[in-house]
Amino acid sequence: MSNNDPKDGPKKGTETDAVAAVASQSPSVHDDLLAELDDVEANTDSGFDINDMMRKAAEIETEENLESISDADLAAKQAADAAGNKADASASSEDLTYGDIVWGQFRKNKVALAALWALVGLIALAVYSPLLASNQPFLWNQGEGMSSPWVSSLFDRNFFENPVDIFFNLLMVLGTPMLAVWLWRIKQLGTTDLTKRARRRKLRSEALILSGTVVAIFVGMLLFPSSSKYVKYPQLLEQLTEAGTDVTAVFPPSRNTARETGFMSASPPTWSRLFRSHERAGDDRPLFQHILGTDESTRDVAVRILYGVRISLTIGVIAVSIYIFIGIVLGATAGYFGGRVDLIIQRLIEIMMSVPAFFVILTIVAFIEKRSIFHIMVILGLIRWTGVARLVRGEFLRLRNLEFVTAAKALGYPERRIIFEQVLPNALGPVLVAATFGVAACILIEASLSFLGLGDLTAPSWGQMIQEGYSTGAWHLILTPGFAIFVTVSALNLVGEGLRDATDPRLRQ
Repeated sequence: MSNNDPKDGPKKGTETDAVAAVASQSPSVHDDLLAELDDVEANTDSGFDINDMMRKAAEIETEENLESISDADLAAKQAADAAGNKADASASSEDLTYGDIVWGQFRKNKVALAALWALVGLIALAVYSPLLASNQPFLWNQGEGMSSPWVSSLFDRNFFENPVDIFFNLLMVLGTPMLAVWLWRIKQLGTTDLTKRARRRKLRSEALILSGTVVAIFVGMLLFPSSSKYVKYPQLLEQLTEAGTDVTAVFPPSRNTARETGFMSASPPTWSRLFRSHERAGDDRPLFQHILGTDESTRDVAVRILYGVRISLTIGVIAVSIYIFIGIVLGATAGYFGGRVDLIIQRLIEIMMSVPAFFVILTIVAFIEKRSIFHIMVILGLIRWTGVARLVRGEFLRLRNLEFVTAAKALGYPERRIIFEQVLPNALGPVLVAATFGVAACILIEASLSFLGLGDLTAPSWGQMIQEGYSTGAWHLILTPGFAIFVTVSALNLVGEGLRDATDPRLRQ
């Protein structure tokens, strides 16, 4: 029998052969491993762990393999990684939403794009009207310290009587910095790792918060109006100058307001006397004091045209918003449920369409004693919803049997969620197109009502100016507001046609 007990550990031959086998697996094993082999052969009683030796050999082989990688291999690997990143970015850029597709098609229509920029310009004129025309100076100092009557007048109900002006002034004061912040957020989120859809959801939520803040402040201003003494600073400046008082005043380009009177009645543009030599004598007014003349009530036409943009756009947008809301609710209900619900709503639509809308509006407006532009907005919104309801109903009839609606029902979604979260977003394309045409139509209807004397007499309406020109025979009171209506309505119609073509798959380029 052998004197070696298995409990005493591996034999010398076994230890030596195992270490040699481990070393032979790599021709360039580290010197420390060879030294440890010599120690094993010299002292058979020393402790030895074959697993530890195998682990050391594997680590050495890994280090040598890494060192053997050439610079060319590293460059190839980096190029492959860059190509993969580029492919991921390309895939992300190809993640187009329906809005991306429509906008891409819309931009190819140069006429519609130019009309859109024209509308942006009109909106900018509406928002920043006080910067161009106001009788309140930006800065005023008559020896008692510098002040800014222009800023304090923006929300003064003695100066701006119409709530529409208060809202646009609030957009100018708060909307401008909010828009700048929102644009900065767009740029900032573009540098993050968020996907395009996630970024847009975040931007939409932030835009809703900013819009809600503006609306809340506007409602507070309506509930708690402020007013102060109305001062005509241009006349005060003349009086103080004649009295020898040193006054510092900085005014907007035009020192007139939409309701300020005291000029020549129904006077043509001051520059037009250059072409009528018989009118030059006795007319000492500055050449560009009234570049579009004055109306029958001696008010500046150019300033009234400028502030009339606010009235026209507000009536169009709010009236369309009212009847689009009504049309979407009724059309979605009829198209989704069908049956008796659809039958009842269809009969209601037919009844409303059987009556001439304009004569209904004339009749309702005639019964209102003190008319305002808000009455006109509500009446237009309550009368013109039938077209939108029919469009939405048709889209819901087409979409309600598709697979995604069936899947939503199978998941147990409530009917309200299916209608307004699943089906409605896919049915809004025709509604947006109809909205642009609707704004143009409402502007024309409001101008027609004002021309007939049924509009808001306190608002600078373009139709009211045309009526004054018709009654007095003043050419500039017909051409100027008529051209303003033509430009605005044409721009809206061109944008509507561009959207219609962009949302039609058969016309995509």
